[in-house]
Amino acid sequence: MSILEGRVEEIRRGPAPAPKGLQRRARWGERLVEAFVRLNGVVAVAVLIGIFVLLVAEGVPILRYVDLWHFFTGSKWYPVSSPPTFGMLPFFVATLWVTLVATAIALPLGVAAAAYLAEVAPAVVREMVKPLIELLAGVPSVVVGFIGLLVLSPLVREVLHLPTGLNGLTAAIMLAFMSLPVIVSVSEDALTAVPREYREASYALGCTQWQTIVHVLIPAALSGITAAVMLGIGRAIGETMTVLVVAGGALAIPSSITEPMRPMTATIAAEINNAVQGGLQYQALFAIGVVLFLLTFLVNLIADVVLERQKRRFGP
Repeated sequence: MSILEGRVEEIRRGPAPAPKGLQRRARWGERLVEAFVRLNGVVAVAVLIGIFVLLVAEGVPILRYVDLWHFFTGSKWYPVSSPPTFGMLPFFVATLWVTLVATAIALPLGVAAAAYLAEVAPAVVREMVKPLIELLAGVPSVVVGFIGLLVLSPLVREVLHLPTGLNGLTAAIMLAFMSLPVIVSVSEDALTAVPREYREASYALGCTQWQTIVHVLIPAALSGITAAVMLGIGRAIGETMTVLVVAGGALAIPSSITEPMRPMTATIAAEINNAVQGGLQYQALFAIGVVLFLLTFLVNLIADVVLERQKRRFGP
């Protein structure tokens, strides 16, 4: 048998099987890793379910005192009056105001920054800037709140000639700053995942780089960008210390973003220490927590579904 024929025969037989001892160790190693990953997943789900059950158990009893409709639509929140009054509509409207304005600010800035990093910036700049942007997500929210209180609040008051700079606009700007790392990082990954053939086809048709980004890449990565925005919204909805420091804390239903307001998270943080455990105010705050949990869970669920759609679209 010639050397060539021997080589062909080796290729046909395939690689030699590993010794049984190595196979056994590899199999046990794989099983341990699989068991560890499975345990982490079960623990995460169990903790999530436990949090929800705790919120429901502590918050639902308030419905024995006030019906669900009046609790959601009531505009008065007097937990220590006689009789106490519980209406969470001012906090819900304030949360919507702050979240929507923060999203309107962070969305164009985040997508533009992601497009620059993915398509325009040199590799050295991209490798330096993206980690720095992601590090911003680790800045404590109370620090961001102090920055808004000392720097941004006086500026907003002077520029817009407002009686106070502690209002929803200041809170929304700071929340937009805190949402940017998530939006930039996920949007940049979505743009990078667009197949190279899309770019080459666009350039072959005579499009400029700007036209390719706006008319080809962003529409192709729209599901991933949408997921990034939803994750940013979830961050804005669930933020506590920043809005507690700079939103103003007013209990009335806000009609403008420049008015002082108190979102749901700030209400819970401001009053939970003064509420008697098991009392009506305590139960009402936990009921607000249930609403906040469901709202945040819904936003993150939508983001997860959109991200899975992005993976299926451009996956192998």
